Amino acid sequence: MALTPGEPLTERGVETTFGASRTPARAALMRLESEGLVRRAGRGWAVSPIDLSEIQSLAELRVAVETAASRLACDRASPNDIDGVAELLDLAEPGRDEAEGVRAGQDFHGGLAALSGNPFMVDAVRGAMTRLERTRWLEVRSPEARRQAWQEHTDILAAIRAGDADMAAELITGHVMGTNSRLLATLSRDRLRLRGHGLAIVDREEP
Repeated sequence: MALTPGEPLTERGVETTFGASRTPARAALMRLESEGLVRRAGRGWAVSPIDLSEIQSLAELRVAVETAASRLACDRASPNDIDGVAELLDLAEPGRDEAEGVRAGQDFHGGLAALSGNPFMVDAVRGAMTRLERTRWLEVRSPEARRQAWQEHTDILAAIRAGDADMAAELITGHVMGTNSRLLATLSRDRLRLRGHGLAIVDREEP
C-alpha cells in the first residue's frame, strides 16, 4: 500500500485494505503517529507531510547521537560485531539492486549505533531513520550518490575498526551533514514538481 505525504486516511479504509478489525487498525495508526508517519486530520488521519524543518532537526540529532555512538564503538565493539555491520555494506555495494542497497544503507546506521552497546542510542538512530525513510531515496537516487554514500560508510567503519574515535566522529559528522544538505537542496529545488505529483511539503520556519 503506497501512500503519498499529505494523503488522507480513514480507519475504515485501513480496515478494508488490510482486512483488519477496528481495534488493530486504530492501534496501527496510533503507532504510525508515534513514529511521525501519520497525523490527526480532523476526525480522520493523513500521511504526515514532508517537513523540511524536521529533516534539519533530525540531522542535528543524528550528528549528536551517531558521533557519540561511534566513539563508544571504538572502545566496545568486537571484531565480530564490526564484521556484522560490514555485511550490510556488502549488501549496499554499488551495482547491486537499488532498493536493497538503499535499505541496507539505512540499516547501516542502526547497526553502527548498535556497536556502541547503548540500546537508547540505537532506538534514537532507528527512529530518525524511520522518519527519514520517505525522503532518503531522493538523495541517493543516482548511482553516483549511492556510490558516494557507500564509500563514506566504508570509511566510517574502517575508522571504528582501527579504533580511531576522532576520525570516526569526524567522518560521521561529515556524512550526515553532507547527505542532509543534498537532501534539503533536492527538496527545495524540486518542491513545486514534487507537489505537482501530490507530495505535501511544508517548512515550519516559513512565515
